[in-house]
Amino acid sequence: MQGFLNQPVLVLNRLWQAVNVCTARRALTLLFEGQAQVVYGADDGSFQTFSFRQWQDFSAQQPHPESIHTISLRIRVPRVILLVVFDRLPKKEVKFTRHNIFERDHNTCQYCGKVFERKDLNLDHVIPRDRGGPTTWENIVCSCIPCNTRKANHTPAEAGLHLIRKPKRPKWRPFIQINLGLPLHDSWKHFVDLAYWNVELGEDIGG
Repeated sequence: MQGFLNQPVLVLNRLWQAVNVCTARRALTLLFEGQAQVVYGADDGSFQTFSFRQWQDFSAQQPHPESIHTISLRIRVPRVILLVVFDRLPKKEVKFTRHNIFERDHNTCQYCGKVFERKDLNLDHVIPRDRGGPTTWENIVCSCIPCNTRKANHTPAEAGLHLIRKPKRPKWRPFIQINLGLPLHDSWKHFVDLAYWNVELGEDIGG
């Protein structure tokens, strides 16, 4: 039983967005306290939600090998739970890294607009450092080598260059932080896009 209690359970907020992973022990506690419901996928592709009492009855009607037994209780291990009150995504600061700057700028020179391999891109201070330009999201952009050479130690205007978009801190839409070594249960696939395990970066549509 101890092994089942440590199984990972996907946690959705009230808007059905994946926000966390917890143990089955924690999930059952939230379920028992009325703070969460079990989400169960039916064969027809629809999803049902169950309160603790309803899940207990369902477990009795449709026994499953992955169940937890006590003297008076037999209950299936939930795989996805829905928080009944939490409708926010956890806020996290996006790290100011070379990788994330490339991601924000889509590997595109912010002066000529051409896409390059990362090895052919530099990071440029829009306002040069020796003029007080800070090393921040709002003053660092991807620049190809020719544009970087042309700009040298000047402002874009002085070098006859124009930014294709104003640099800013990227949008940060955290999904779930999870050890990717964990096996992903089939029931999670509807809720979690594997391409966005950690972050979704990018500009607003049309922005």
